[in-house]
Order: sequence, then structure tokens, then C-alpha cells
Amino acid sequence: MNDSPQPPPVTDPLLAAEERFDRARRRLGLWLGPLLMALVLALPLPLPSAEAARLAGVLVLVLVWWITEAVPLPVTALLGPALAVLLGVGSAAEMFAPFGDPIVMLFLGGFLLAEAMAETGLDRRVAGWVLSRPALARSPGRVLLAFCALTMGLSAWMNNTSTAAMLYPIAVSVLAAIAADAGRDARRLRFGTALMLVLAWSASIGGVITPVGSAPNLISIGQLHKLTAERIPFLHWMAIATPIALALSVFMLIYFRFVLPPEPGLRARPAGGLGAPRGPLSARERNVVIAFGLTVSFWVLPGLLAIALGPADARVAQVQRLLPEPVVALLGASLLFLLPADPVTGRRALAWESAARIDWGTLLLFGGGLALGGAMFRTGLAASLGNGLVTLTGSTSVAALTCLFCWIAIVLTETTSNTATATMLAPLGIAAATAAGVSATPVAMAIALGASMAFMLPVSTPPNAIVYGSGSVRITQMARHGAVLDLAAAILIPPGVLLGCRLAGLL
Repeated sequence: MNDSPQPPPVTDPLLAAEERFDRARRRLGLWLGPLLMALVLALPLPLPSAEAARLAGVLVLVLVWWITEAVPLPVTALLGPALAVLLGVGSAAEMFAPFGDPIVMLFLGGFLLAEAMAETGLDRRVAGWVLSRPALARSPGRVLLAFCALTMGLSAWMNNTSTAAMLYPIAVSVLAAIAADAGRDARRLRFGTALMLVLAWSASIGGVITPVGSAPNLISIGQLHKLTAERIPFLHWMAIATPIALALSVFMLIYFRFVLPPEPGLRARPAGGLGAPRGPLSARERNVVIAFGLTVSFWVLPGLLAIALGPADARVAQVQRLLPEPVVALLGASLLFLLPADPVTGRRALAWESAARIDWGTLLLFGGGLALGGAMFRTGLAASLGNGLVTLTGSTSVAALTCLFCWIAIVLTETTSNTATATMLAPLGIAAATAAGVSATPVAMAIALGASMAFMLPVSTPPNAIVYGSGSVRITQMARHGAVLDLAAAILIPPGVLLGCRLAGLL
């Protein structure tokens, strides 16, 4: 999604062909985008206003460049609103205000907390503690289960790429030890293939568990609130998404148990001594734990109060007003710079030099997507597109629209960034639901979850590319097994979201 890993060495002819296709796609998109924009601006389109017609031209350029990644995604996200101002679609204040939207601040706070975990080594300490448990030595299957649970747990709060990159060398070391004990080549073990795929896919699946786990989650939440004023509280999101993520992970582990069973005679080995910090928590690590714990507690507090007191209670509304998730995120992140410094080094939990390394590009992409989405609704373009999609597909029920946009997101995210996929589809799905007169909440949530289900190709998402570099996974294996998991996601996500939204009172 964000931090692009170094590409693996090109040894697979299929991967080399894929990279050639990727370069050709970028070159084509660079020229195709402006040409299509000019064509749209020149044609008399049946749209409700001249501003909507001009915005349609801007959107065509932006979508083509997002899909083909002809230029960096954040650059396109900035260019879209700038062109909209230039063409008279909206004022500069209107088009650039969304870059300071509260949902952008929520992800900013989440990024800072995740950076502090990585900077202090707290994430590696957690990983080392879990993977060094002696119970893991009993079977390779337990190793898969441990990596799945650990990766999902970390990815729920951290960037999925960072999670996969952090755990990848540990997984390689564990695999090498198991293969050496058995006198086997690690790259030829079925267990190695399963371990690497579990690592990559658990990072993607775990990212859907919390609103801050992956960019598509907050994009959909932000677009939904901005365009319809509907909210998905933090705890409600977790209550809906967690069972879906657990169901997918259980299916994945059972599937690999039968399709890629561990070779006979393999013996697991605890993963101790693999670079995880030892000894008691440092002052900086304790500060991160305090900041993180308080932030998560206040994120879920309004939901817990609503359960205890009832959603109509005035105290619940007051807490939601005074402690919205973005404010909690920024207050929690600020503690990283305010809590007492380490008495030995004098360093606080997070230095600004480290904080500056967070993924600012994704924040810009959020702002650009929100700006264009808001302009689509202001000009009437969203209503026209929504009515057109409803008429074209015949999808008028909330169930049909949830399935439709979830499946589109799953297909599109295999070749397009999950962030770009959600940014493109969320306004369209919300517009289609609005045009059909049904709740847009399950549609937006299904888009977010579907956009993270990128399992088939190394280029689909950075965690896939990271594990592909191990040599234990052939591209044909990733595509074949990934297609099965895509199908499982397509079957599980729509009914899971619909049922969860109904039980949570969001539908």
C-alpha cells in the first residue's frame, strides 16, 4: 500500500513479462489520461451542469493516472483539485479544505503511533515474545498459526507493508532452521510456500480489523461521513470487520493444511534470538505503550458507553462530541513527544526527525480523494453516475450494491493500489446507494474490505512482493492460491458486512 519494498530479483520469466507490462502501462497512461480528459471536455455530455462536465474531465485524467500509476499517486491527488480550481469547478478553499479533514488527522495520529512502535523496537519485542514460545516447537502448523495471528494483530494497527517487512526476516530465519534440521532446501518446501503466503496475506487481512489498519478503511469512512453524514464508530467497525477477518484467516489456514501440508519429518523451532529486544521495557517503550493504550481506550470508549448506557443517552453524545477519533489520535500521538524522556539517552518516545518519515503521500491521497468526492456531490456528477450505475446494473437493493462494489474492488485491487481502488470506488458506491435510496454504509465498508484483498500477484500489494523475493513462492503458485482466497473473500465479505451492519444498528 505505502512503503514500497525493493523489487525482488527478476528470475521468473513470468515476473519479467509482468514488469514489462507494468512499464508499458505507465507509459500508456501518461498520454492516455490527458487525451481522454480533452475528449471529455470537448464532448457535450448529458450532465446536470457545466461544472459537472468539467469535473468529469478532471476525474478521467485522475482515474487513468491512478490506475496506471503513470505518476506518483499523491502527485495525481494534488493535481486533481488544482485542475478543478483552474477549470472553475470550485474555489481553492473548497477544493483544498479536505486536505485538513479530520479523517486525515486520524490517520496522521495512527501513523505517528505506528512509527513510534517501530522506532523504539516495541513491535519487534512483541514479535519476538510471541514467536519464541516453546509451544511453537511442537508442529509446523503451529508456526503458521502463530505467524498468522501475530501478523494480523500488528497489521490491525500498523501499515501492512511495515508489518510484513518486519516479520519477513524472522520468517526466513525460522524457515531456514526448519529446513536445515530436515536436511532440505528451504525454497522447495511446501511449508515454506505456505509460510510466506500466510505472512503476506495475513498482513492484508489484518489491516481491515480496525479503521486505522489500512488506508481504504479510513478513505471509505471519510467519504461516507463527508457525503452522507453517516458515521461508523471505531468499535462498530471492529465488531463488523473482525469476524470477517477471522473467518478469512481460518479458511486460509485450513486451505493450506490440505493443499500445502508440511512435509513429513519437519520439526518446528522456537524463533528466539532473532533480533527482538530483550530485557525489561525501556522508558521510551513504556511511553509508547502508555500513549498507544490510552489512544485505543478512548477510541473504543464511546462504543462501550453506547452499549452500556444506550446510544440515545446524552452522555454518549457528549463523549462523542468531545473525543472524536481524530482528536484522540492526535492527543495520543502528542504524548509521544511529551512524556518524560529516557533517563539514559534523554530521547523521548519519538523524535520529529523520525516522525517526518511517516507516509505523507497517503495523507495527500486521502485529501485529494475527499476533495474530488465532495466536488462530485456538489456539482451533481455523483448523482448522475449513481443513477447510471443503478440503471446499468439493475442493482437497486443494498445487498446487490454491496456485492457489486465489493467484487469490483477485489478485481481492481489486484492490479491497482488498494488506496487508489478505495479512493475511486467509494464515491461511486455511495452515490449509487444514494440514488437507489438505500443505506450507503455497508456499500462503503464492503469497498474498503474488498480493496485490501490483493492476493494474486507480486505487484498487487507490497507484502506480496516482499515474500516473493524469498524464492519460496512462484508467481503461478501465488496466482493460483490467491484466486482461491479472492473467491473466499468475495463470498464472505458482502454477507458479513450486511449482517454486521444490521446487528450494529448501522443498516
